[in-house]
Amino acid sequence: MSSAFDRLRIFLSRTSGLSLDAEKAYFAESRLQPLMQREKLADIDALVARIGSDPYSDFAREVVNAMTTNETFFFRDRTPFDNFRNIVLPALLEARKDVRRIRIWCAACSTGQEPYSLAMILDEEAHKLTGWQIGILATDLSSSVVADAREGFYSQFEVQRGLPISLLLRYFAQSGDRWRINEHLRSRIRFEEFNLLSDYGELGHFDVIFCRNVLIYFDVPTKQAVLAKMARALAPDGYFFMGAAETVVGLTEAFTPHAEHRSINVPREHLASARAPLRLVAG
Repeated sequence: MSSAFDRLRIFLSRTSGLSLDAEKAYFAESRLQPLMQREKLADIDALVARIGSDPYSDFAREVVNAMTTNETFFFRDRTPFDNFRNIVLPALLEARKDVRRIRIWCAACSTGQEPYSLAMILDEEAHKLTGWQIGILATDLSSSVVADAREGFYSQFEVQRGLPISLLLRYFAQSGDRWRINEHLRSRIRFEEFNLLSDYGELGHFDVIFCRNVLIYFDVPTKQAVLAKMARALAPDGYFFMGAAETVVGLTEAFTPHAEHRSINVPREHLASARAPLRLVAG
């Protein structure tokens, strides 16, 4: 393993939290090959030398973007979206009936399929939301995928992954060989570039946070730090969604798995209350 690859791993960990195993040099090279070809860089050594000259440059940002995993699709894993519709939303409509305001944050939103899936659910439940303010903030480390998500264009392949045909016809318009989600839903979501290693204070507090399928790419200390910040950003009776392959066990005392439902977790501090509100939903 080259010292250049070691330096690349350190750079990615410090700037994005990405934990790249020592044996993943081939993965890094395949992800970065298009960028190296464009910039006429012979190998990883040349790329790392370029980063080293200015680690805050646009090029360094492109390296981070290229290494960020963007795999996603509409209604991915389905269960969390069913839980949002059937468990979380009704509970929040009762808990927030005085303020009539709900804030949702999709962290690591990639190209937008997750927040748009939530927006479709909210639109279908619109008859229950008259007079309510529902805000969705969707963020990602990659500026390029945030820009794509904001535009809302998807290929035929992308709309065929998890999206029922009825929702495609209702919420999308065909544009050439692509489909674009309608303005009504696009306007419901605020897309922003954001690093999960940053301070969350500027974001405010949320009633629901989706942080799915991203912690698996972090090392343990980074997972713990992100979960601690997520807990502070979440309302005391809020809900936190994780990916099906992710767990809070052994990482944080803020949340603990629910005893009866595989995909649902509750806040540890409320375990003493037999009727504690659900707060963390995974799956």
